[in-house]
Amino acid sequence: MKILIVQQKMIGDVLATSILFEALKQRYPESELHYVINTHTFPVVENNPFIDHFHFFTPEHEQSKIQLLKFVKALRTEQFDVVIDVYIKLSSKLITLFSQAKTKISIDKGKKSFIYTHTFKNKDQAATNAGLAIENRLQLLKPLDNDPLKIVKPKIYLTEEEKLKAKQFLETHQITLDKPLYMIGVLGSGPTKTYPFEYMAKVIDHLVVEQPESQILFNYIPKQEAEAKAILDLCSAETKKRIYFKVFGKSLRDFLAITAHCDALIGNEGGAINMAKALNIPTFTIFSPWIKKEAWNMFDDGKNHVSVHLKDYNEAPYSEIKHPKVLKSKAAELYLEFKPAYFEAALKTFLKRYD
Repeated sequence: MKILIVQQKMIGDVLATSILFEALKQRYPESELHYVINTHTFPVVENNPFIDHFHFFTPEHEQSKIQLLKFVKALRTEQFDVVIDVYIKLSSKLITLFSQAKTKISIDKGKKSFIYTHTFKNKDQAATNAGLAIENRLQLLKPLDNDPLKIVKPKIYLTEEEKLKAKQFLETHQITLDKPLYMIGVLGSGPTKTYPFEYMAKVIDHLVVEQPESQILFNYIPKQEAEAKAILDLCSAETKKRIYFKVFGKSLRDFLAITAHCDALIGNEGGAINMAKALNIPTFTIFSPWIKKEAWNMFDDGKNHVSVHLKDYNEAPYSEIKHPKVLKSKAAELYLEFKPAYFEAALKTFLKRYD
């Protein structure tokens, strides 16, 4: 059986969807599995032993209808038996429509479509601590006789060489692995997913109070340096002594290898949190007030993986506002309601593992 899975755009989505490959290989070990992803997301699925072939969707494909059609035609020649469209946008719909697959699977977005032979509505409530992002993806394998509740966890595959190189990199900056090392996700993917700078600084200050010997790294890329520096400047003098601001991964694989040596990743919900979980690194996640926690609090167990959301502490803002788009438009004011004091005790408990 030859199967194509399409999941473009965000790194976290590409990583989450990669579970389908392991689930399929468990059920059909002789199957040939292909993955359509955006080029920049490749580092999180590089070396994945369950994916046989990658097809990269590039900016040229996004910007040119001619290049997009060439891409669609090239995939058609592969003669897939099954196409699973997890992305469900124009490009992925074209790939699915013009494929020669007899079985075409996707998520039911409420609009009837002749493109797909099987569609599934997203569940509202998770049956396991894997979370909705995982469970909703696994149900797409039902037409292929896969058990949707046989949970598979996303995994990132680093080489021993990558891990050794990262360890040596840390050591050259006088960072020792015999003291707690924390990666802080100081910035989200955008303003509406970024905890207020002043509040984040207080969270980091609290971390240092609880763990005076801690060594702290910030997760940011060069173009975000000014924003990351603004958070650094808001931290206490004692906290600043514990932060190695100039130590960060120059590439996504570098970041992953460095994170693999950390005791935990603490910060904004997003790709970095999901990558840390895929590396089996403990996480403490601060959710944006407009994001549905149940969708992305994957594998929360109250110990190794903990997440906090404004709604956990104050449901009042959600009594009248229900729609995510409305909540998103009010993200800034909702964030101001989400004070660090709300989850100070939860963070303290999470950090007790390092006493």
